[in-house]
Amino acid sequence: MNSVQRNVVIAGFLGWTLDAFDFFILVFAAKAIAADFGVGRDEVMFAVTLTLAARPFGALVFGRLADRYGRRPMLMLDIALFSLFELASAFAPNLPVLFALRLLFGFAMGGEWGLGSSLTMEIIPERSRGWVSGLLQEGYACGNLLAALLFWLLFDRIGWRGMFVVGFLPSLLVLYIRAQVPESPVWQHTQTRPAHERDLRTVMRGNWWRAGFMIVLMALFNAFSHGTQDL
Repeated sequence: MNSVQRNVVIAGFLGWTLDAFDFFILVFAAKAIAADFGVGRDEVMFAVTLTLAARPFGALVFGRLADRYGRRPMLMLDIALFSLFELASAFAPNLPVLFALRLLFGFAMGGEWGLGSSLTMEIIPERSRGWVSGLLQEGYACGNLLAALLFWLLFDRIGWRGMFVVGFLPSLLVLYIRAQVPESPVWQHTQTRPAHERDLRTVMRGNWWRAGFMIVLMALFNAFSHGTQDL
């Protein structure tokens, strides 16, 4: 891969890493949040359910926007939004407000994987897609580890609200993407085609069963993942 392609891989990996980092901050801080709001830990963990429930809707909306306006600008917008909602979570005055913010965070979080992976896969060489896809997916595990490290090193000093403030740092990745990552040449090429050839029903003709299989497969993978990590 050339330097531009390596920058795209770095951005895709960091985007998914920092996305997961922001998500798992709440998991680690749930006990402290519960004590602060005077509720049980299980009540706070409902915020995780809301976040995960909103993710598919964010994926659909941001995916459609990326098809229309480009992968790169939508990825920057998505990262900025989930970072902003993460920061806002630090100032939640009560549990209902925290729930609302985590719902919005989940909506923004849902768009990151599709945007980052499609931008990466459409720029890197075809022969590299297998190992790069595995590398990108492991960004989620790295985000979990970063959140654990933050909790271990800083929680006693900054508390749960301070952890959410630190969670705003992923927004800086937008600057890197703006400076180092180009738009997908595949997306640029599709914009030269007639509108009817870019219609979702036309593009997906003959591929719906494959898409359905992948949705079920990833649903099961995520059941294993979130069924253990979030507890």
